[in-house]
Amino acid sequence: MLRSTLVVAAAILPMTGIAARAEFPDRPIKIVVPFPAGGPTDVAGRLVAQALQKQLGATVIIENIGGAGGRIGAKAVAQAAPNGYTLLVGGTNVNALVGALYKDPGYEPLKSFTPVAAICTDSMAMVIAPGVPAKTFAEFVAYAKKNPGALRFGAPTGIYTHIVGEFIKIKTGTDLLFIPYKGGAPAINDALGGHIQVVFNNKSTLLAHIKDNALRALAVTSAARWPELPEIPTLKEVGLEGFPTEILFGLLAPAGTPRAIVDKLNAAVNEGMKAEEARNSIDKLGMYVKSGSPQDFEAALADQVVAWKTIVDSAGIKVD
Repeated sequence: MLRSTLVVAAAILPMTGIAARAEFPDRPIKIVVPFPAGGPTDVAGRLVAQALQKQLGATVIIENIGGAGGRIGAKAVAQAAPNGYTLLVGGTNVNALVGALYKDPGYEPLKSFTPVAAICTDSMAMVIAPGVPAKTFAEFVAYAKKNPGALRFGAPTGIYTHIVGEFIKIKTGTDLLFIPYKGGAPAINDALGGHIQVVFNNKSTLLAHIKDNALRALAVTSAARWPELPEIPTLKEVGLEGFPTEILFGLLAPAGTPRAIVDKLNAAVNEGMKAEEARNSIDKLGMYVKSGSPQDFEAALADQVVAWKTIVDSAGIKVD
C-alpha cells in the first residue's frame, strides 16, 4: 500500500508543476516603457497593454522609466526575474541602435532579452516651428547655413530621433544645436512653444500637430511619402539616401523566460492587435501592425542592428 501511494504521489507532482505553469498570469503584468509618457514608445506600450489585458484577462500596468535614451528602463527589465511579469517595450532604440553607439549600455542589447512579439512599425518626420522662415527642406538648409548655431533641435540623447538630426547635420553641412531631452513628448511641447525650432519624431506623435499647422513638416524618413501628407518628400527625395525607413516596436522579456510563457504572450499580442479597436487606433496614428512569431521579431531586430550600425558608421555619428 505504501509503495502504491508513493507511485501515485510521484505521478501527481509533475502534473502539479504543469498546472502551475499553465496558470500564467495569476498576478498583474508590468510593462516598462523606457521613455516618458506621451512619446511613440509609450503609445506602442499602451496599445499592447490593452491587447494583453483583453486577451489574458489580467491586469497590465504601464511603468514609464525614462532617462539615458531608454537605457535605464531597459536595464531594469534585463535584471528582472524571467517569469513573464516584467516586460519591455523595445525595438529600434534600446535593442538595435544602442549597440552602435555605446560600448557598454549597461546590458546586452539582444542577449539580455527574449523577443516576445513585434507590435508595430512607424516612421519619422522632420518638423519645424512656425517661426522658422522655411517652407521646404531646401529653404531650411539655406536658412540654417546663413544662421549657424541659431536653430535648436531636441530629442533624447542616443535614440533614432537624435540620430536623424545628426545625420542631416552631417549630410547637409549645417550647424544645428542639439538640446537633450528625457523623452520625445517634452521636445515636441517645446517646439510647439517655440523654445526649440526643429524636432524629428514619429508619425504617431506628430501627425495631428502637422495637420493642425502647429508644426510644419519638411521631410519624412519612410520609403514612400505618407498618404496623409502626399506633398511632403522623403529624405531620399531631398537628396539624403541611406537612412533606415522603418522604426520597430516590440515586446521583450528578460533572457531566460520560459518558452511556454513567451509563446502565450506572443499569441495574446498577435490576437489582441488583430482586434478592430486596436487596428483602428493604429490606423489613426499612421502606424502599421507587425505581427509574427518570437523568431520573426528576433530576425527583424537583427536586421535593424545592421541598418542602424551602417548609418551610424557611414555618417560618422558620435554621441557624447
